[in-house]
Amino acid sequence: MEFFLEPKNIHVLDRATWHVSEKLAIPSNIGLVPLPPHSPELNPVEQVWQQLRKLKLSNIAFENYDSILDASCEAWNMFVGEKGNVKKLCSRNWAKISDI
Repeated sequence: MEFFLEPKNIHVLDRATWHVSEKLAIPSNIGLVPLPPHSPELNPVEQVWQQLRKLKLSNIAFENYDSILDASCEAWNMFVGEKGNVKKLCSRNWAKISDI
């Protein structure tokens, strides 16, 4: 697997097996930035899931799949309903995100 410093698209990856497979075909305009092992605090997706659990998904015994799906959608909509929530949660001082 090859890592690029200046591609058109950068994808931050954890160290999941399917992210580091040699079989992964990476287009030339995509760069991969691997996170250090065992660092969920640096993974934006983990940060989002933490917020979704706080909003709606913790300490609940769901009745069925549909109730899990409904609660997940409601938590997501609450989270993204506040402007700038994703950017605020996933931004780091050392990695500035600019508006496009």
